[in-house]
Amino acid sequence: MIDEKIILACKKQQREAQKQVYNILAPKLYALCKRYLKKEEEIEEVMADSFYIIFTKIEQLKENNAFVGWCKKITVNECLRQLKQNINFNLYLEDTKIINLAHDETDSSLLENDLLQLLKLLPDGCKTIFNLFVIEGYSHKEIAQQLQISEGTSKSQLNVAKTKLKELVQLHFYHQAK
Repeated sequence: MIDEKIILACKKQQREAQKQVYNILAPKLYALCKRYLKKEEEIEEVMADSFYIIFTKIEQLKENNAFVGWCKKITVNECLRQLKQNINFNLYLEDTKIINLAHDETDSSLLENDLLQLLKLLPDGCKTIFNLFVIEGYSHKEIAQQLQISEGTSKSQLNVAKTKLKELVQLHFYHQAK
């Protein structure tokens, strides 16, 4: 949580407060961007755009204690804006090539970092919908509105993502433990 005094200073466009907010939030928002975007230059562009929006629209923030969530929502929206330029979410999902990741066979526990690596192997469309539904907590209706697709497409792509993730987990973790 960011101190309310810092948020109030940001509302007055005080650069030092903005720098503090940036230093606190940048690692979190960068990790969020990395779940959606692959290219470093896209991540950097979305981060810059997100912070620009955060600092220029901070007056629209109604509850200061919701600041971090508000910033995350702005960043997710910017990631989606970037993705919509390159992905047709209504296309039929192609088969994902399953590649073997380097993994220590003595440790068969699935960690958060492992799951994030497996997510990178999913097609962009279903990975995005998985992130929005499972990690961010959006409903299928909200996803459909955001991506301009049907709720059925959102549900279908989520099911594909779950199925492929299950296959990848089995392949990379549980077959090695046998």
